[in-house]
Amino acid sequence: MEILTQYLINALFSAIPAVGFAMVFNVPRSALIFCAFGGAIGYTTRFALMEFNVPIELATFLASTLVGIVALYWSRKYIVPRPVYTIASIIPLLPGTYAFTSIINLLQMNAQGVSPELITMFIDNGLKAVIILSAIGFGLALPSLFLMRYNRPII
Repeated sequence: MEILTQYLINALFSAIPAVGFAMVFNVPRSALIFCAFGGAIGYTTRFALMEFNVPIELATFLASTLVGIVALYWSRKYIVPRPVYTIASIIPLLPGTYAFTSIINLLQMNAQGVSPELITMFIDNGLKAVIILSAIGFGLALPSLFLMRYNRPII
């Protein structure tokens, strides 16, 4: 019961930034609930996969692929462009901590001087942030690429 409560809390708190980001970019009011569900689906999927010791990069790729599939279904069902759902839904998946830590390490190298530990931490966090961002991009693009490939009429 405790793990279910944790998943529900994660889903609720990941839906909030998705809706907030959607509101900033004037997403139609009828689509806000789907943006909230998309953010909750993506973050909860990544959290669940990481509970099973899947690396964060692969978990983010799989979660963003699932968000892309769900958003593709919603966009066809409600005749709304797919980015209306996907862009707001992936906001909880962004690697803010890794990017922030990488920039802090870079600033520390500037202020205190270069040390092997700071270089290692800067490269580690920076590469992890770049790989996670790439996983989000590929995961969102993959479902629509497959759909375009297999729904094209044969001439």
